[in-house]
Amino acid sequence: MLREFIGFNRDVIISRAKERVRARAWPFVSTDELEYGVPRFLTELSETLRVATTATPFDAGAISASAARHGEELLASGFNVSQVVNDYGDICQTVTELAVEQSAPITVEEFKTLNRCLDIAIAEAVTVHTRVSAHRRSTEEVERLGQAAHELRDLLNSALLAFQALKRGNVAINGSTGAVLGRSLTGLRDVVDRTLSEVRLAAGRQLRERLPVITLLDEIAAAGLLHAEYRDIAFTVDSIDPALAVDGDPQLLTSAVMNLLQNAFKHTPSGGNVVLRARADGVRVVIEIEDECGGVPDGTGDPFQPFGERRGEDRSGLGLGLSIARKAVRAHRGDILIRNMPGKGCIFIIDLPVAEADVRSPQTVG
Repeated sequence: MLREFIGFNRDVIISRAKERVRARAWPFVSTDELEYGVPRFLTELSETLRVATTATPFDAGAISASAARHGEELLASGFNVSQVVNDYGDICQTVTELAVEQSAPITVEEFKTLNRCLDIAIAEAVTVHTRVSAHRRSTEEVERLGQAAHELRDLLNSALLAFQALKRGNVAINGSTGAVLGRSLTGLRDVVDRTLSEVRLAAGRQLRERLPVITLLDEIAAAGLLHAEYRDIAFTVDSIDPALAVDGDPQLLTSAVMNLLQNAFKHTPSGGNVVLRARADGVRVVIEIEDECGGVPDGTGDPFQPFGERRGEDRSGLGLGLSIARKAVRAHRGDILIRNMPGKGCIFIIDLPVAEADVRSPQTVG
């Protein structure tokens, strides 16, 4: 009777369920969810009830298989697990309220069957979502490793070719070939540093020690000068208060600042300027990297997303540097902000807590 009731009142159930979905504050309601999702959920629920009322009483295996297929289809269509769970619940509640309102002759056992079907459908949706998410993460990791290997190979090949040319003595070390060798070697170092930072972040274990900002940035500036020289960019480091300090992991903070510098060098045209500066701002330390990239165009996606859209003509790299930089800074209770200057450039701002007053020996956290 319940399945027949749903079929007969299908349009009313869909209309009321849509109203319920629209009224919720969370999760976000999409147009596709209203136009296509709610009817599909009701169809699946009706099919699940059909399977549950066949000659074999409540075939949980068949219901699970059907719910799993439906869950995969929904997730492939862009529905997240919160939408799946909430939409199933909204439809079930709508069916129950309408049945009570019409005094429909539906038995308690049929309502129990409906609840069991709902429970299995939600459980399978969550299971499918977990499996699909794990597969996507695995795929991204494989892609990341593969692209990192390709990048290392390309940099190594360039370095070897430049070395062979220099070894033959036909070109000078301070010429263009020497610059190729230098760019390749610094690129190799950057990929290794980035990978080490990513591994340390993934492991959740970081060192904590008091770091004078001037010492931290002096070491970074030395590497930055090489990048600037190879790209014909003027690189300036403003004066820094020697007393300014932060508590953190030197590997991760160096990687974060260096990744932002590399991004600035990559997108600043030859003859342009890049500036590195640091200052105190109350109980915070602000490190700024200013470039002359021309500004971020409107409509550009989140630059901190891995494998995201990259601006400018230089498309090298994996698009991971900014993502790792933000993760590293947030691991230190800080964040990275962007000040866009259309037509001129950008200022990437690292905001960190100032070091505590007491001087501590290095500690491991995580």
